[in-house]
Amino acid sequence: MQLTRFTDYSIRVLIFLAAKGEERSTIHEIADTFQISRNHLMKIVQELSQKHYVTAIRGKNGGLLLTRDPATIGLGELVREMEHGMALVECFHSDNACIITPACRLQPILKEALSAFLDVLDRYTLADLLGNQQPELARLMRIPTLSA
Repeated sequence: MQLTRFTDYSIRVLIFLAAKGEERSTIHEIADTFQISRNHLMKIVQELSQKHYVTAIRGKNGGLLLTRDPATIGLGELVREMEHGMALVECFHSDNACIITPACRLQPILKEALSAFLDVLDRYTLADLLGNQQPELARLMRIPTLSA
């Protein structure tokens, strides 16, 4: 299984904001860091905001902040919300036209595998992604530290 770029970039945005802490970030700053189109990133941030992961503050001193503590942002929850379809194969869809579906065992096996994948993600949070690597992540993303 491969996550969409939308979900991948959503996770990166949240890692960036968590690594930056209480300091506001801009779409421009995040787009430059990850070399992502600002227009695409705006769509991602809009969805993250609608789903209450991010607060977007408008105006001169505006910016982006995490809405929730990183320890409360579950990776399984995030992936489920950002992936707009986790149909691994055609028979997962309501308009399935595969002729062997009635006798095929692939669908239940893949459902079990997808469930196991999400169960593992459910054990981790955004805080786990940072762990003790927050200073190194900040350095790699060129986020100035308080001591700098």
